[in-house]
Amino acid sequence: MIPNIVFRSQSLWNNCALSRVYKVLRAPCSLQPGPTAASRGIHVDSPPVIPSLTTSYAHGTSSTTLLHTTIGESLLRTVERCPDREALVFLEGGVRKTFAQFQQDVDQAAAGLLALGLKKGDRLGMWGPNTYEWVLFQFATAKAGIILVSVNPAYQLQEVEFALQKVGCKVVVCPTQFKSQKYCDMLRRICPEIESSSPSDIKSARLPDLRSVIVLDSRQPGMLHLDDVMQAGSSQYVQQLQDLQKKLSFDDPINIQFTSGTTGAPKGATLSHHNIVNDAYFVGRRVGYHWRPDTRICLPVPLYHCFGSVGGGMCMAVHGTSLIFPSAGYDGKANIAALESERCTFIYGTPTMYVDMVNQLDLPKYDLSSVEAGIMAGSPCPPELVKKVISVMGIKEITIGYGTTENSPVTFCGATTDNMERKSETVGFIIDHLEAKIVNPTTREVVPLGMLGEIMIRGFAVMLAYWGDKAKTEECITETGWYKTGDIGSLDAYSYLRIEGRIKDMIIRGGENVYPAEIEQFLHTHPKVKEAQVVGIEDARMGEEICACIKLVDGQECTAEEIKAFCKGQIAHFKIPRYVLFVSSYPLTITGKIQKNKLREESEKQLGLKKGK
Repeated sequence: MIPNIVFRSQSLWNNCALSRVYKVLRAPCSLQPGPTAASRGIHVDSPPVIPSLTTSYAHGTSSTTLLHTTIGESLLRTVERCPDREALVFLEGGVRKTFAQFQQDVDQAAAGLLALGLKKGDRLGMWGPNTYEWVLFQFATAKAGIILVSVNPAYQLQEVEFALQKVGCKVVVCPTQFKSQKYCDMLRRICPEIESSSPSDIKSARLPDLRSVIVLDSRQPGMLHLDDVMQAGSSQYVQQLQDLQKKLSFDDPINIQFTSGTTGAPKGATLSHHNIVNDAYFVGRRVGYHWRPDTRICLPVPLYHCFGSVGGGMCMAVHGTSLIFPSAGYDGKANIAALESERCTFIYGTPTMYVDMVNQLDLPKYDLSSVEAGIMAGSPCPPELVKKVISVMGIKEITIGYGTTENSPVTFCGATTDNMERKSETVGFIIDHLEAKIVNPTTREVVPLGMLGEIMIRGFAVMLAYWGDKAKTEECITETGWYKTGDIGSLDAYSYLRIEGRIKDMIIRGGENVYPAEIEQFLHTHPKVKEAQVVGIEDARMGEEICACIKLVDGQECTAEEIKAFCKGQIAHFKIPRYVLFVSSYPLTITGKIQKNKLREESEKQLGLKKGK
């Protein structure tokens, strides 16, 4: 018998959670079945403790709602909350800014861009290393509704011309040069008309949309200086900027990130405010930024990549974290020094960056006691490396993140309190509000739990489109909104994901499917191995043979026979590398990812093999 309950206020009763339970209990029996384990999803407010999944589909059920703010609104809320907290520190440039100072610079730069004649939806290309101005223009463009195009600072002539032309950049912002990259010289070679043009009205045959180049650190003929832009934002344009805020929507495109383009021309993943504000929000909550006081993040990853601009810049704006940039270009020693000198509490990095750090010979002399946690992401993370970061650097709360540029980027992330097995062998559990499924790449059917298949993602993080490329967009986003990652993995009943590698990296040896990541992870357990990468080499008989490219620990010597003997009896015989090469470096993208296609070519050349032979 269910008792009648009297509430003083009908509205109080209607809004009471108990009322919903009461109504269900009082209602006549429904013919509709109740929620099953398969439909309950996974509750991700904290690490899942109930194995709810019964098939390889997960939905991140969350009691925290999505944000519906623009980037500008997100930053402003944080500025109001902690105006005097340090927002940005650039050690190489000697720049320190509080949130209030940063907001002032952002508004001034945004008004200056409007004064140049830029309008909502125009594209501005940011081309350069990690400097204060990169973050400044990231937020100034967002405030003015201008789409920031993140241009790889390592791009050469042909690549940068393709990128700027593809998305129709109206403005390019860059330093004069950085190391061997002479940005202004390259732009002059593409657009010789610059030198004879008005600085705000360039007319170029090869880049017809380009109107201005803003140089950060010198005066150049036909180009604007950063100071010109900052001074152009008069009160008229400040007012225009304020009026514009009412016309901006959180669904507007605001960032174009180029994919690495290792298998063809780079594609421009177009992301909205909603995409990246929410990804930063939920990843930040996953690692505890909402409860950790005064989080100081050491950020060596490049800003042009999602890991830097969203995991770094957007987390700063949404959560009020402080970002510490050790150097403009990657420098392993500078990272360690910054952790100590700035008392950083958090660190980001790709696996390659962590390999460099744990192998620093003078690491023991640095005081890293302030560092509580970190994120490792960007490429497959070998379990042995995760264990070394914990044991050698003392970062017990290290966690792994997984995602793609097209997914803003993070879709799975571990909790900092996860046990060692989950930290080292999985990439964590599904992010709040996202859906993931593992499908058979041929039939597209969802596979049973624990089975390998292609990872697919749906939800707020999926990009709007590839800019100006409907065909490529339709290739990777299904009619029902699922993004095909091209990655192979498996889900467990708690929604923790294990990655086996890329579909395109899979080696087919004599009909057997071999995933390089599995062999790489095993090779990392050899005491002489510093880093290992595995590629498939063409073979007339087997189709492909396995080649292990190994970097040894400094001062160690090893032979191919020793590596093969180490594998024997430990991994299946068909997974034992036929070829073992010892290398001093790997071909890398600027984000520290291994370029496996180039590594394969270099290996075939070193072995004296030619494709098809």
